[in-house]
Amino acid sequence: MSIKERLMEDMKDAMKKGDQIKLSAIRMVRAGIKNKEIELIRELKDEDVIDVIKTAIKQRKDSFAQFLSGKRMDLAEREKKEIEIFSVYLPEQMGEEDIRKRVREVILETGASTSRDMGRVMKLIMPELKGRADGQLINKVVQEMLS
Repeated sequence: MSIKERLMEDMKDAMKKGDQIKLSAIRMVRAGIKNKEIELIRELKDEDVIDVIKTAIKQRKDSFAQFLSGKRMDLAEREKKEIEIFSVYLPEQMGEEDIRKRVREVILETGASTSRDMGRVMKLIMPELKGRADGQLINKVVQEMLS
């Protein structure tokens, strides 16, 4: 079952259960998917849908931080729930130890030794780990290992 199909099934389920927050969140992400399809003039693959979901999560995290700083706990809590809802549709994330192991392998493959070589390492590792690991965490690990 594709992610788009799962979203549709979960939307129907949320309607039946009367879960307004989940229903609203799924509708928003489905609208984002539809807009991206119109923009690209093609149907999105699962990888593209994951990118749309990640964008939605990033937006929610930014809003969450803003609402916390504005002491709007009610709105912050809603954003947090939406992040949890969207996270279900992402592939399982790699742990830091797995990332370190793969970075070590890429450093050996490329012969990288200083922070100047960071671009070569990132160029190889990012496409491989895209969607399975946080880019900021990968960047941090590569910097640590090359310094």
